[in-house]
Amino acid sequence: MALSAEELKEVEASLIELAKTEVGPLIKSQSGTKFESYEDKANNVDLVTVVDKKVEGIVRDFLKKKYPNFDFIGEESYVKGETTIGQKPTFIVDPIDGTTNFIHGYPYSCTSLGLSENGKPVVGVVHNPHLNQTFHASKGNGAFLNSERINVSPRPLVLQKSIIGLESGSERDETPGSNFENKLHTIKNLLSEKGGFIHGSRSVGSSAMNLCYVASGLLDAYWEGGPWAWDVCAGWCILEECGGTMVSGNPGEWEIPLDNRCYLAVRGGAKQEEQKWFIESLWSHVEGRLQY
Repeated sequence: MALSAEELKEVEASLIELAKTEVGPLIKSQSGTKFESYEDKANNVDLVTVVDKKVEGIVRDFLKKKYPNFDFIGEESYVKGETTIGQKPTFIVDPIDGTTNFIHGYPYSCTSLGLSENGKPVVGVVHNPHLNQTFHASKGNGAFLNSERINVSPRPLVLQKSIIGLESGSERDETPGSNFENKLHTIKNLLSEKGGFIHGSRSVGSSAMNLCYVASGLLDAYWEGGPWAWDVCAGWCILEECGGTMVSGNPGEWEIPLDNRCYLAVRGGAKQEEQKWFIESLWSHVEGRLQY
């Protein structure tokens, strides 16, 4: 039996409390202090600190105690080829999203706490303690920023008049046809006056924050390849509760799983037909296919 709206709201409240009282103060106090004490995940750009692991431990222990029948997937405990997102309620957690920002003291690191059910995001809390921003939502209950409901004002959704979240990512392989090269060509296509000619791009270095800014209408869209389920689960729920939509960053893929690793988020404040036209217009400028 699926969790009720009331049960989801209770989980949302618990995640807010956890983020604001336990996780947020730790992230804020340690940001910019661990520049010499990090390790590489995949390369010299993809980083992890001791604080990531400490935060995940705090979150896991809290949630396992309060919700012993729910599964848990965390970035730092993920095992490639073994960890999967099942149908039962599953917490999907990024202890610190924007780790590079965290290391450098740039104020766009956050904790991203999501819950999925039947493989779909149903609760999301994204807390940035540096900016005192807590985005939160649960399925059927609306989305909020610091407890105030988010309402995206209706306005035209047109590629040429849009601001889009775009990130370089951690992959830097310059081989023709690589994800890095396809990203660079796509970004050029979107910015070019002979291409998408979008108003501009923004990069905050955090998938969760990008999704929240699309959800609240500050960005019109966010196109990205490379994030994991824990980067997007919470923000995806918030986005949908604001009337936004998530599809693949690769053209033609309308229905995608949480762990698709290639995403295009589009804001609300527009009719579904407008969102569809926008998506297809952006897809027309995607070069190659991102594969992870």
